[in-house]
Amino acid sequence: MRVLHAVTLHSPSHAFGGPVRVALNLAKGLRGLGHEARLLALGEGFPDPWPTSVEGVPAKLFPARRLLPLGFSGMTSPALLASAGRLVRDADVVHVHLARDLVTLPVALAALRAGKPLVLQTHGMVDPSEKLLAKVLDAVAVRRLLRGADAVLYLTPHEREGLDAVVGGALPGAVRLVNGTPAQEERPAPAGPPRILYSARLQARKRPVDFVDAAPAILAAHPDAEFVVAGPDEGELAAVRARIAELGLGGCFTVPGALSASEVLTELRRAHVYVLPSVDEPFPMSVLEALSVGVPSVVTHSNGLARDIAAAGAGRAVPPGAADVAQAVLSLLDPTENAAAGASARRLAADSFSMEAVLGTLLPIYEKALR
Repeated sequence: MRVLHAVTLHSPSHAFGGPVRVALNLAKGLRGLGHEARLLALGEGFPDPWPTSVEGVPAKLFPARRLLPLGFSGMTSPALLASAGRLVRDADVVHVHLARDLVTLPVALAALRAGKPLVLQTHGMVDPSEKLLAKVLDAVAVRRLLRGADAVLYLTPHEREGLDAVVGGALPGAVRLVNGTPAQEERPAPAGPPRILYSARLQARKRPVDFVDAAPAILAAHPDAEFVVAGPDEGELAAVRARIAELGLGGCFTVPGALSASEVLTELRRAHVYVLPSVDEPFPMSVLEALSVGVPSVVTHSNGLARDIAAAGAGRAVPPGAADVAQAVLSLLDPTENAAAGASARRLAADSFSMEAVLGTLLPIYEKALR
């Protein structure tokens, strides 16, 4: 089976975050089962020559052009748009990681026009919005695509409700598909000073400043604790650095910027606790990766993984805010608690979020679309 995965942007800094990681994990898993899976995306920030594969997945990357000052939504490539029809015709199934942008919408529309089996996965990026551009795109393309796709994959009941609201009724072809993560080598037993990690985009919704504000309470109990704030900047880096300076904690924090996939895993294997203090987070890949390595994780109640983590004892789910984050981290720095939560994290990742389980759900969806 030839499967084309289309996503908005791939870059060395992993600026587009989770959807690219999901697309790559699915494509690698499909290729491991003997299918031909490829990646289609805009590219940005690569030195010449540009890559023709990403982590072993054949990739067609088109140089990004920023047409409008709208972040990822304002990026496109005339060459990609001109090639979309040919690229979808070469696939048996077109799997689009859909956002309201000038990449995934045109590719999905090209697949619909060509009569190709079309699977959409929205990652929480298509939800009810009062923004004028969102309303225009919904009227022109999004509703048509959601209704016309062979399947629409959603992560959580909340996301499903949002998609129903966008189309104005019960969404046809909706199927729940959780994110998965490949099996990873277990971290060694934590040693040395406590090391607490944040590794995600530095974006307001993800609340990296809450991570910084949690540090003083942790340091009161563990004066030698070390903190890492990693990830590409999406507007919060200056606030993070300013807050570290205000608290006089420059010697306790490392801010390395964006990390590669292998560098993220290296940091996770050094971490005692992983923290993602974001709100309304659909299903974060960074937390899944932490669980797969056996790192206990702290998330807020509105995180799509909060109930699973709490039920499994794989970390803590807390109200948003620095005080609750700090208390959760402190509880997980107890060596006995940390070891038990780490083992539970590994079991949770293997039992509920393995790539085998995810592909076992996805392949029948593809086969139904082909029929």
